[in-house]
Amino acid sequence: MNFTLLSVFSTLLLIASSLPAAPLRVAAFSCDATPPLGEPLIWATNLEQVVTPLLAKGVILEEGSNRYVLCAFDWCLICNESDLSFRRILAGAVGTTLSRVSVHSVHQHAAPYADESAHRLLDAAPQPPAHLSASFLEQLGSRLAVAASEAVKHLEVFDRVGTGQARVNRVASARRIQAADGRLLTRYSNGATDPAMARAPEGEIDPMLKTITFARAHKPLVRLHFYATHPQTFCCDGRASADFIGEAREDLQKAEGVPQIYFTGCAGDVTVGKYNDGSVAAYVGLKERFSGALKAAIVATRFEPARTISWRTDSIAFPLREDKGRVSAESQAWLNDSKQPDALRVYKGALRLAFIERLARPVDASSLELGHVWIVNLPGEPMLMFQKFAQNLRAKDFVAVAGYGDCGPAYLCTDQAIAEGGYEPSASNVGRGSEQALRASIQKLLLQVSGARMKPKAWN
Repeated sequence: MNFTLLSVFSTLLLIASSLPAAPLRVAAFSCDATPPLGEPLIWATNLEQVVTPLLAKGVILEEGSNRYVLCAFDWCLICNESDLSFRRILAGAVGTTLSRVSVHSVHQHAAPYADESAHRLLDAAPQPPAHLSASFLEQLGSRLAVAASEAVKHLEVFDRVGTGQARVNRVASARRIQAADGRLLTRYSNGATDPAMARAPEGEIDPMLKTITFARAHKPLVRLHFYATHPQTFCCDGRASADFIGEAREDLQKAEGVPQIYFTGCAGDVTVGKYNDGSVAAYVGLKERFSGALKAAIVATRFEPARTISWRTDSIAFPLREDKGRVSAESQAWLNDSKQPDALRVYKGALRLAFIERLARPVDASSLELGHVWIVNLPGEPMLMFQKFAQNLRAKDFVAVAGYGDCGPAYLCTDQAIAEGGYEPSASNVGRGSEQALRASIQKLLLQVSGARMKPKAWN
């Protein structure tokens, strides 16, 4: 009898300890992040036409005096100093600390990149490629601060958290595929222009789109969506677009009247290449199938009482590439050679050098826990395996992963992929050992509970 009473008391105590100490509140914000005509998109192609606006959309979560911010830009990359700058702006606007703000790129390619540390390197080079102007970035920072600070005035109480997921059919496909003769092939985002690439198997993906809803009683207040694929159907032709994923997101928001925020997961080796040949028909098909999954995830959503918020952070010291001496010299040479293509001078020149120069400052990652619901915020372009690793660590919980935080490291590859070679390792700023560093960080973010440490599961 005493044992039974003790068990009941312990259970009640555990439940009470997970309840929020203060009312939980939430607000969404949105800011137009489209550059003016004439500003460069990647990789220095000037913006000539805005097909759809590029937005910075975020959510503010509050428990008592603690506030947390997740923000996703319809941009290709935000790296190094620019990541730090946007996080500082948002932290100041909502009254929180830098460590409680996570900024991500959705990673569309009809969009700009930003890295003010790389911009300075470009400015010092002969006849440099264009980059986003300081005046535009300053104006955008001001607009972003206003949007976030105004949202704070409209924080609403939420008492339930919903989770749902749905299979996304015929959208994502593996970028790294093996030919019949054993060769490693790369299926880029427009891979279906090659019939052989369109016929090749879909490969390893995570087919599930995950949705998290913050609600008060039966009223949804904000929805967050997570899915792993390069959201790219075209690029580099002077058009700015949030692409099919951004359009689907905004169509849903208009139809439902609820803010919708989308984060790209660990999609470093995942594209839409099997299903995209660059045609209008392919674009429409991708958008329709993705829209269907968004709606299905909402229908599948089930709610539970909101629990207290736990936010964890980690700083990762990634090892540089093993060929760092040669790569650094090559990057400097490309940057200084005005005859080289602009894309090469920017991506493998200035951006790579900017990351090398900031090595003394580690790369940040974080996680947010709400009961059995987890959001993991990772830097760079992580390969899909890291998302599956995170989900496996807490297989009984609902784990959503957002990649494309600080993209200074560029691609985050497994050691096996580095050994195999291929596109992703060639475009990475970090080297062998990065897998272990990121795995250790994910374990810390997901398994460290109240000072204790759960036993990590095996990597698979």
